[in-house]
Amino acid sequence: MSTWQAIMMGFIQGLGEFLPISSSGHLVLAPWLFEWQVPGLTFDVALHMGTLLAVLLYFWKDWLNLFRAALTGKNRDDQRLFWYLVFASLPAAIIGILFNDLIENVLRSPLVVGIMLIVFGIILYLADKNRQLRRLDSMTLRDAILIGCAQAVALIPGVSRSGITMTAARAFSYTREEAARFSFLLSTPVIFGAGVLEMSQLNFAEVNFPFVIGVVTSAIVGLLCISFLMQFIKKCSFTIFVGYRLILGSVIILMYFFYI
Repeated sequence: MSTWQAIMMGFIQGLGEFLPISSSGHLVLAPWLFEWQVPGLTFDVALHMGTLLAVLLYFWKDWLNLFRAALTGKNRDDQRLFWYLVFASLPAAIIGILFNDLIENVLRSPLVVGIMLIVFGIILYLADKNRQLRRLDSMTLRDAILIGCAQAVALIPGVSRSGITMTAARAFSYTREEAARFSFLLSTPVIFGAGVLEMSQLNFAEVNFPFVIGVVTSAIVGLLCISFLMQFIKKCSFTIFVGYRLILGSVIILMYFFYI
């Protein structure tokens, strides 16, 4: 992989992980469209570690407060949110362990990505029309587990982990800002867990300059995307991302059947 390709893959990962457009879907599409060599597992895990660094840097105070509350019990709202994040992480962890081979070998198709972009883009649009009433201090265990179950669906490329979790939260009438905050916090244990799970398969001989540049790019772009989205949704809806998903999904399906 050239340095330029590594930068582009890092950019795609950082952009897609936190915007509701599916990083895994775009990482499937880029090599397919540009006829690049498919990156190895080591590079894929490393890109996710870059975005893990991004979310930790942005929400480090939140996680510090959550861990402190979980250990001391002094802030009951933060203590409750910590355990809700734990329980919400379980569905994706279980599904990922049980069906990882199926997802990697069967569902990583441009056609699947195109369909998922459209279907879950429409669902995001419908959920985002809901009223904005609730904050995270009103979250229930049921809400957290259902959002976690929605996150498990995002193991299919094209769904979007951030997109489906924000969709589920908006369906329960949480504000866009609170939906995004819970989604980003929830990404932390999931990305970390996926990285740990695949550590045994890593080939550190693949680590080179393009590799490092790709990881750094994913971290920087991811941090900028989190900051951008948290400001953007204070005034705007998710409609622009829905439009992007519908257009890209339609183009990919047409190309799959008629051009490639």
